[in-house]
Amino acid sequence: MKFRLSFICFLLCFGTCYGQIKIAKVKYQGGGDWYANKTALPNLIEFTNQALHTNISSIAETIELSSSNLFRYPWIHLTGHGNVSFQSDEIKNLRTYLIGGGFLHIDDNYGLDASIRREMKKVFPELSFVELPFSHPVYHQKFDFPRGLPKIHEHDGKPAQGFGLIFKGRLLCFYSYETDLGNGWEDADTYQDPQEKREQALQMGVNLLQYAFMNP
Repeated sequence: MKFRLSFICFLLCFGTCYGQIKIAKVKYQGGGDWYANKTALPNLIEFTNQALHTNISSIAETIELSSSNLFRYPWIHLTGHGNVSFQSDEIKNLRTYLIGGGFLHIDDNYGLDASIRREMKKVFPELSFVELPFSHPVYHQKFDFPRGLPKIHEHDGKPAQGFGLIFKGRLLCFYSYETDLGNGWEDADTYQDPQEKREQALQMGVNLLQYAFMNP
């Protein structure tokens, strides 16, 4: 409870008075490319600051899940194509962080699914990912997505899906699957995506940040 209150104080006091809310990308072990989508978070931050009039630091930092510095970030992002592996200290720290008010966005960059489901089960053995209904508030923040997650990249023709881990009624982890939001956040010349798709990806990213900030 004390940690959760500190997050609320951080957002309401530090973030508004001093203007430096920070978010971070997760550096994990296991061989997956945690460093993928290098321009994604800076672009999302810029877009979010414009859309929500927030003052998120323009520097997207990198964080290891075992670090005590994890608790400095109200929102963290994990992505990649390959294997993810959490160590015991990372599992414990991540669970404390999420239960205390932190938020994790996992974005499957195609190839992450099996390992991330396995590792998150270690963090929350009592929980399973559930597909969120299109009526869930995460789809109806600053931007409205009445049909759920936008489909940014077509790889195998499957529909985009949004899954969540819900602990005591609170969504503390959102898992975007079969959509590739992070690629849509990248610089326009990286994947040559249509502007409409990039806009949808960034708008959904804004929703994820806004939801996390409003529901610590």
